Amino acid sequence: MPAEGKSDMERVGLFSEMGYITIGDKYVPRYMCAFNEAASKNRQMLPGGTKTLSALQAGYFEPQFLRIFDGEAYSNPVQLRRRYRLAESKKNLGKAFLPSNGDKLPCGLGSYYGTIGGSYTYFSPQLKARERYIPPGKNFYTNPGKKGTGYGYANLTIGEQYPHESDGYEVERINAKKAQEEHKRLLKGGPFKLNLYPQAYFDTNPYFNDKPLPPVKTPLVEKPIVSPFKPSSPAKKSGGMKGGTFDPYPSHSADPYVIKKSAAVATTKERQIFHPPAGPKSRPVTSIITLNVTRSLNVKNYKTAQLTTY
Repeated sequence: MPAEGKSDMERVGLFSEMGYITIGDKYVPRYMCAFNEAASKNRQMLPGGTKTLSALQAGYFEPQFLRIFDGEAYSNPVQLRRRYRLAESKKNLGKAFLPSNGDKLPCGLGSYYGTIGGSYTYFSPQLKARERYIPPGKNFYTNPGKKGTGYGYANLTIGEQYPHESDGYEVERINAKKAQEEHKRLLKGGPFKLNLYPQAYFDTNPYFNDKPLPPVKTPLVEKPIVSPFKPSSPAKKSGGMKGGTFDPYPSHSADPYVIKKSAAVATTKERQIFHPPAGPKSRPVTSIITLNVTRSLNVKNYKTAQLTTY
């Protein structure tokens, strides 16, 4: 503990005691300080009150109206404009340009009357000079065309007639058959099949089977029914005699008449205590808000879901 003053720990976490601005001055509250003491001493300025706007000099600080510029010359704006025009006209080298005549109006289409430069040779519709046209020579003369379509008529072409060559019946089919037989003769074996080639899980043909078919089963010969079954007599109707049954009516067995004895009433001590059946048992139930959160927030949208606050 220091001899004078408080310790550093007693002050608000400060390691040293702060210095003071004045020494021995007492604190004076704000409401005790005097404000503008000169306003309450000696004679104060007394204004004459507000004045209304008028044409008199009473509303201004000066007793009479003073000009802003003292001793300036009088200027006539009309005279100044005339002097300016005379000075500008002296700059002209000659008289003003006056056209010899007014504007000319065009007179119809294709006329250059009223234009500045007249016609231009580049826009002239006149064609350029061309060389003299020399027509080509005449075609060679031949005999007139022979009549006929060319099919079934001889000597109708320009050149020589083609010789006749016989064409066999179905030559294309015979040539294709020979080419196919020659192709089969050159083959050394069947098509190459690789067992390691990946196959699909299911064949395209569901009825295809590599195993040989079992032998054909011979159907059993059914014996034809010679004649249909006919009952010996029509069905009998059931009645009090039980005549419509297959078996005879059983004989009546005599039962002795026995009187049932009523049970004696038991006392309270002998009676068993009534235990009611157990009701439905409670179980934990999920709240509606939890179900909504679980349904709205799942594995697919847990990254982009926007939860709603209730």
